[in-house]
Amino acid sequence: MLNAALEAIYFNYDSASLSPEARQGIYQNFQLLAQDSKVNLQIEGHCDERGSDEYNLALGENRAKAAMKYLVSLGVAEDRISTISYGKEKPAAEGNDETAWARNRRAEFVVNRTEK
Repeated sequence: MLNAALEAIYFNYDSASLSPEARQGIYQNFQLLAQDSKVNLQIEGHCDERGSDEYNLALGENRAKAAMKYLVSLGVAEDRISTISYGKEKPAAEGNDETAWARNRRAEFVVNRTEK
């Protein structure tokens, strides 16, 4: 299943900038997406627990949009991609330390099949 093959990417604290590792992860996801034009992608932006709800929703959206912008630059049609921010509402890891926070500062890629 394509969803299981798509990798999450991770961000530094208080940042929506794509690291070289994040760009590599997005490129690997791009290669999988390029194999099937009948899938759309939702990019979900996430944050760690630090910061207000409003701030983290905005930061999560910026993270998702940064990933989308890079995918579009690689050749994925913008109308195949949507973004959403969950802020700090859906942590990947529980805890109040840098290990947990680092796992929560991410963008995840969810595939939706279309009938086109």
